[in-house]
Amino acid sequence: MGTSNSEDINDVLQKLEGISVETQDSSKLSFAGHGLKLDNAADAKVIVDAIDGVQDLTSLCLEGNTLGVNAAKAIADALAKHKHFKRALWKDMFTGRMKTEIPDALRYLGNGLQQAGARLVELDLSDNAFGPIGVEGLADLLRSSCCFALEELKLNNNGLGITGCKLLSKALHDCYDRSKAEGRPLALKVFVAGRNRLENEGATLLAAVFKKLTTLERVEMPQNGIYYPGITALSDAFSLNQNLSHLNLNDNTITHKGAEPLGKALASLPSLRILNLGDCLLKSAGATSIAKYLVNSLQLEDVNLTCNEIGVEGGLELAKVMKGKNKLKQINLSENMFGEEGVEKIEEVMNSNGMGDVLVLEDDEGEASDEEDGGEDDSEEEEQKFKKRFA
Repeated sequence: MGTSNSEDINDVLQKLEGISVETQDSSKLSFAGHGLKLDNAADAKVIVDAIDGVQDLTSLCLEGNTLGVNAAKAIADALAKHKHFKRALWKDMFTGRMKTEIPDALRYLGNGLQQAGARLVELDLSDNAFGPIGVEGLADLLRSSCCFALEELKLNNNGLGITGCKLLSKALHDCYDRSKAEGRPLALKVFVAGRNRLENEGATLLAAVFKKLTTLERVEMPQNGIYYPGITALSDAFSLNQNLSHLNLNDNTITHKGAEPLGKALASLPSLRILNLGDCLLKSAGATSIAKYLVNSLQLEDVNLTCNEIGVEGGLELAKVMKGKNKLKQINLSENMFGEEGVEKIEEVMNSNGMGDVLVLEDDEGEASDEEDGGEDDSEEEEQKFKKRFA
């Protein structure tokens, strides 16, 4: 950037009446955490002026503010002048807004980016509880050329539900197909959608998208009510994304039934570094399945298997398979059911492997009974619901 552009930004910032705007460099603006209540164009002027003061804006962070429809339109009009815009960091920006406001606000912002001819690489709308109706306002942007080069899509804690996921997956299919027709298919690397009540149906819909992509490097889908049928569908998709290195499925109900197909998928991922399967009701049977498929996962750095009701048998299998994984920084087996003697046995195996310093094992729940550790789970009823839904 030239000196004149920096001076323009400074002039604008001096007019912001005490509001501190983070400018990481001369092409980025951040209003993160300012708690601005932006109802109309006049309220949004502080942001519009800052945008207008940047010659080639590439990133705008609005986290921790709240936008109304008219304020969003004013900001969108300003963004329409910036064809080099790449990062829309718009998490937590609709606090206190009516759900009916949010789709229109998103449409205006999306239209502004489309008018600019922008090509996004990152879109973060996490922590906006807009539900399916929000996806309606977002869909046109997602399927447009603005997202043909998208690398990171973060939709954590949006309350999408199955209905929202249907709209989202359709938009992503459209984006892929349209971008492929242009000769450069969508190559998404990061997908984050935790706490969205996706369940089996939503997971299966997204799995179909992931199968098309084959470019994913990081997937985070914790706390989504996904049982083993959805896990199985996702596992098939993960195996086609050979660069996947970071997988977080924490707090879904994988059980031993989902652990087998998931384990097979993990075995096919040579770059796997971070694996979070905490609170997934694996028990010993599931843990043993996962363990046998991690034998050749030599790039592992962080493994979280906490709160899984794993008994000593499963814990020992996991400990044994960590041998030779020289890049491992932590394996967390806390809050399982090893019992005092089981904890000692697991620690002994890890120490004999030269890996004792990477083991985290706290707050053990005590030795599991045969019934608790037998691998049975409560997923039969869920399986029947799944089969009926897709019959």
